[in-house]
Amino acid sequence: MAYKVAVVGATGNVGREMLNILSSREFPVSEVYAVASPRSAGREISFGDDNTLKVQSLDKFSFKGVDIVLASAGSKISKEFAPGATKAGSIIIDNSSCFRMDKDVPLVVPEVNPEAIKLYKKRGIIANPNCSTIQMVVALKPLHDISPIKRVVVATYQSVSGAGKEAMDELFNQTRALYSSDAPDRNVFAKQISFNVIPQIDIFMDDGYTKEEWKMRVETRKILDPDIEVTATCVRVPVFVGHSEAINVEFKKPITVTQARKALQKAEGIVVVDKPDPEEGIITPAEIAGEDPVYVSRIRRDDTVKHGLSMWVVADNLRKGAATNAVQIAEVLVDKYL
Repeated sequence: MAYKVAVVGATGNVGREMLNILSSREFPVSEVYAVASPRSAGREISFGDDNTLKVQSLDKFSFKGVDIVLASAGSKISKEFAPGATKAGSIIIDNSSCFRMDKDVPLVVPEVNPEAIKLYKKRGIIANPNCSTIQMVVALKPLHDISPIKRVVVATYQSVSGAGKEAMDELFNQTRALYSSDAPDRNVFAKQISFNVIPQIDIFMDDGYTKEEWKMRVETRKILDPDIEVTATCVRVPVFVGHSEAINVEFKKPITVTQARKALQKAEGIVVVDKPDPEEGIITPAEIAGEDPVYVSRIRRDDTVKHGLSMWVVADNLRKGAATNAVQIAEVLVDKYL
């Protein structure tokens, strides 16, 4: 069976990847619609190698007859269009933070909790988690199955593409300006991002954490286990694509490095690159841009706690951190529930 699929936010970084991945994974589509803001209406956008789609304006688009909507247009827009789309019979897989913590909306990473997808019937919506959460829970799940996780301490190193095309342009333009001895302009970030790191992603909350750090905590608990304690420090770094995470895990029961490595090697969606070799034994974001797996390196024991491990986790935030995860959810949806 083939399905009518609409991509809302089709001209953005994630929206373009959604179209690419729908084509490359040969998702069973009978028709695909590229939908975006009125200012993008009429533009042409690629769908696969040989096809182009004309962008339609969201404010005039009818969702009647559309089976699945992949949305990546921001929380405000999702909140506005979702009621009408679901009323028209569409199932929405939403990449924004709008519905993630709604108790009636499943928050899904297919390698971790695919069974939650069946709960879509309550609202007609499935939420795609935050990019940094996705890659972390993919790496944590095989370990949690061996020994329940007590606590996670994570520091993220997140690329500018997570903040959109304008952020990528700012990194490029600032770098060029600095090489030309010009003053770098700042429009997207509060601090210079070129040759710098910024320990803030999203707004600050009353407790001193940022909303991105809060998301990692509450989303991990909703997806993986409500008893896991999570504390995060999220940092923006001058990388175009690919998020990295230094993850420290404290378990309730013993787990060895060998056990962890074997479990990760067997797990779906994970590639382990873990040798004491500076060239072939570690992985960096520059090497994995455009790839779908979550990559794990530097698995090692943490001797400061009774049952502890540390590891380095890298993934393409536009693909597995957003677009690929959404398409994978759609694949499970049509395979098991439609």
